[in-house]
Amino acid sequence: MGRIKLLMVKRAAQQLLAGEHQFNEDFDFNKKILGSTMPSKPIRNKIAGYIARLMQAKRIGVRPKKKVQAEDEERRNRREDRDKYD
Repeated sequence: MGRIKLLMVKRAAQQLLAGEHQFNEDFDFNKKILGSTMPSKPIRNKIAGYIARLMQAKRIGVRPKKKVQAEDEERRNRREDRDKYD
């Protein structure tokens, strides 16, 4: 399991992706694009990594489920299984 990203990192990544920058799946390439525009190296690296992960997911066509959606689906499946045998 991965680490939970800060909301600031997610928002910044979405804004950068909507801009004119051409990001790809490579972390080092994204890091170079961000360059010295970020306030600190750790934040730059987190944003570059998150953008790389988003680009990989976009290529594969995978959208991560939210935890709440996964739990609801699991509950629904359990309820359906229980109803079969009643």
